[in-house]
Amino acid sequence: MEKINSGDKVRIHADSGEFEGTVLPSLDKNIFVLKLKSGYNIGLEKKKIKKVELILKHKPQEYKKQKLSFNKELKTISILHTGGTIASQVNYETGGVIARFTPEEIVSMFPEIKDISNIKSRLISNMFSEDMNFNHYNILAKEIQKEIKNGADGIIITHGTDTLALTAAALSFTLEGLNIPVILVGAQRSSDRGSTDAKLNLLSAAHFIAKTDYQGVAICMHETKNDDKCLILPPAKTRKFHSSGRDAFKVINDVPIAEVSNEGHVKFLRQHPKKENKKLKLKLFKPNIKVGILKSHPNMFAKEISNYKNFNALILEGTGLGHFPINKIDKFTSENQKIYNEIKKLAKNMPVIMTSQTIYGRINMNVYSTGRLLQEAGVIGNYLDMLTETAFIKIAWLLSNYPKNKVKELFHENLRGEISKRTEE
Repeated sequence: MEKINSGDKVRIHADSGEFEGTVLPSLDKNIFVLKLKSGYNIGLEKKKIKKVELILKHKPQEYKKQKLSFNKELKTISILHTGGTIASQVNYETGGVIARFTPEEIVSMFPEIKDISNIKSRLISNMFSEDMNFNHYNILAKEIQKEIKNGADGIIITHGTDTLALTAAALSFTLEGLNIPVILVGAQRSSDRGSTDAKLNLLSAAHFIAKTDYQGVAICMHETKNDDKCLILPPAKTRKFHSSGRDAFKVINDVPIAEVSNEGHVKFLRQHPKKENKKLKLKLFKPNIKVGILKSHPNMFAKEISNYKNFNALILEGTGLGHFPINKIDKFTSENQKIYNEIKKLAKNMPVIMTSQTIYGRINMNVYSTGRLLQEAGVIGNYLDMLTETAFIKIAWLLSNYPKNKVKELFHENLRGEISKRTEE
């Protein structure tokens, strides 16, 4: 019998009955997945299937590329793809995901973009954002540098949303002297769905690049659940707050850079530096730098601290104003003294940094005795309002590019807008 592939229409005779539909991909080699005429999918154990009849062989549709022309009146935007849902479509007939990465394919998905700018587009990597590491930040930085040398007026990076904010922070540090806009864009809903946010996010990023003189890294995502406008968000002060909502990204202890309406109108929400003729310099990450993040919780043990003795730095995500369980107050808290001693040991050999689980607000380890003891132990980060994720990126970048004796001092300096002068409501 001819081999059965995804998209083929078949009739299956099984122990449980007869089924007709389209073959879908299956992650389990022992399960046959079928899309029925009703639209529902079913899984059938192969060992319980008596016979498979081929009704119609699937013929992939040919994709016709649009011919693009260059408009010298428009800026040129390079779109660099790293994966995520924004440039992908699900073929509901076969169950397969089709990735669209060429300029012609992007224009076919989002035709309005050709009226905003000239488009160059290519794939850098096709990966889940949770698999990103320092090596990938370096690759992206080098590819951005190439596009700038080739004359790009702005760059859009499509990215999975889970770690989009961390990549934005990493690029803001790595791309020193950046003289064009580099905007990271993601999508919570894939572009083939009616509820997609991909279109507005991408077009808003293009409008922002085309109509402003902004220089630097930023994020462009939906402001609300509705398709009324997007926000341009600062790279080192933004966090993903919802696993699937279209308005998932919010600014912490700061304000957005600008808003872009669904008609493409740009309104700045705060002052931004005037355009300068800066020269780009890459300050890359050392991939072998090890930074840990340890969250304070009840019933901690000293071993949790000492586990990081072979790391290069440790972020302590403390409670409230920047606290950790270090006080021996009764017979049940003797472990806390051991925790304190381990923090003290680590702080002699590496930066140990305090951030807060509260997200909003600022560290102040001068208010209570716990904070003062932590400072005596060598913990840094007092008076900062840095996000845990940004602190992680910043300390790894500093350790990659500066002498050890300069790192703690530089960590307290506001280098890329990661520290607010005052705490916003």
